[in-house]
Formats: sequence, structure tokens, C-alpha cells
Amino acid sequence: MPAPSGTLAAERPAPPVGRRPLAVLALSVVGISFAAPLVRLSANSGLVVAVWRLAFSLVVVGVAVLVTGGWRQWRRLGGREVAVALGAGAMLALHFWSWNTSLALTSVAASVVLVNLQPAVVVALSAAWLGERPTRGQLGGIALAVLGAIVVGAFDARQAGPAGGRAMLGDLLALGGAVTAAVYYVAGRRLRQVLDLWPYVALVYGACFAVLLAIALARGASLAPQPPRELLIFAGLALGPMLLGHTGMNWALKHLPAYVVNLTVLGEPVGATLLALALPGIREVPGAHTLVGGAMILAGAIIAMRARG
Repeated sequence: MPAPSGTLAAERPAPPVGRRPLAVLALSVVGISFAAPLVRLSANSGLVVAVWRLAFSLVVVGVAVLVTGGWRQWRRLGGREVAVALGAGAMLALHFWSWNTSLALTSVAASVVLVNLQPAVVVALSAAWLGERPTRGQLGGIALAVLGAIVVGAFDARQAGPAGGRAMLGDLLALGGAVTAAVYYVAGRRLRQVLDLWPYVALVYGACFAVLLAIALARGASLAPQPPRELLIFAGLALGPMLLGHTGMNWALKHLPAYVVNLTVLGEPVGATLLALALPGIREVPGAHTLVGGAMILAGAIIAMRARG
């Protein structure tokens, strides 16, 4: 007898991992590559951008969870699972806040390279919390990626004067975004084993929005009204980086270890840097240290992915 619709039993056992998760991850990288350029184009603070990004995303997610009946799965969650989901949402909120703010202080290329150091943290958390240990080849690839990020950050740290100080602060905020995002992905890997996609992202994105809104109100941020240009930027962030990017990766967490899913975000620096170079209003040319460090990061990602086979 088939399981009732909307229960945890309703989700069929996942088939063997094939090309579908990798294809979804490739589309997700395209989606998240638009995040940094769109944030840079906005005239609002990083905090306000994050609040609106989540607000637009939750409209789509809310409709999906109601239509599919996935909200019924929340009844089966224990207190521990709910706490993990809310904590994941809070970590995602802190990620958006710190990373969006970094984009006003350092270059797009440096910010996206450093925030995508997440795999190094994800590996440690996955091994300790989920028992998913990487191979030696994967560790070697991650080590190369970390070294590449050091190359990017070290140049900004050596700059003298206010510009160097601002860039270094931006780099540190981007690193903070990497740590908080890593916790978010590892929590997602655990919860996606018991929740379908839409009820999971509704719970986590909802918690993220609540935390961001509380921070914005506490800081007296001006959330509304917004001009049409800003609303288009917010909608673009919701459609591309949030729904295609983050939600696609959350789907893949059902089928692949967290550190494998998270490694794919290392493709973001390439897309974001090219977009920042091409888009009017930014036209940002990356420095040689960013290109060298970025190449090391991407090489490390490729090595780690090939090591997994």
C-alpha cells in the first residue's frame, strides 16, 4: 500500500547516484555566480539585500510546500531536528550578512574566492558529525584550494593605508561567511535524509529570513520602500542564486556527501569574476594574485572531485 502523501515515508528511496545530481550542481553553480555581481550592483546595504532576497524566495518556496503538501512532514520532526533546522537557518542568515557586507569592502573576485573556502570546514564537520570521511586525494585537493585562498588574502593583507585595511576586513568577513555556510551545508546533509526538498528549504529559509529581519529591525535598517531597479535586483537574487543555486544544492544533499556538494561552489569565483568584469556599473578587473589563487582553488576542486570518482 502506498505511503500517504506528505509524510516522511512518501519520499522514495534515492536511486544510485548518476549524472543527474552533477547536472543539477552545474546549474547551481551558474545560479550562485550571479550573487556577487547583483549584490554589488545594489545601492542597499548587504543586510537589506539579504532580507529582500529571502522574502522573494519564500514566496516561491511557500507556494511549493503548500501545493505539494510537504508541510505535513514537519509533524514528524523531533525537537532535535527542528533545532538543527533553525540553527541551519541562523547560520545561513549570518553567512548572507557577513558575505554581502564583504562585497562593499573588497573585490568581487577576492570575496567569492574566500567565501568558497567552505569545503575545508565542511570536510571537518562531515567527518566529526556525519561520519563521511574524505579520501587522501580529496584532502589533497582541498589543501590546494585552501592554499589558493591564502594567496588571495595575503596580498590584501600586505596593502598599506585605508584601502588595504578595508580589503582585509572584507576578506575576514568573507571567511566568516565561509564558516557559517559550511555549518549550514552539513546540517542540510543530515536533515535532507528525513525531509523532502520543499519542506526542508521552507523551514531553513524561513528561519534565515526571521533572523535577518530581526537583525535589520534592531539596526534600524531602511527596508522599504524600494525603487523598481532594486526590486528587480532582489528578484534576480531570489531566482538565480537562491532558488536555482542554493535550492539545487539542497536537492543534491539528498544524494551526495556534504563536502562533495560544497566543493562545486568553488566554480563560483570564475563565473562571478567574469560577470563582474563584463557588467556595466562594475567593470572590475581581477588582480594577478586573485587569478593565481583562484586557479589554485579551482584545481583543488577538480582534484577532489576526480578523487571521488
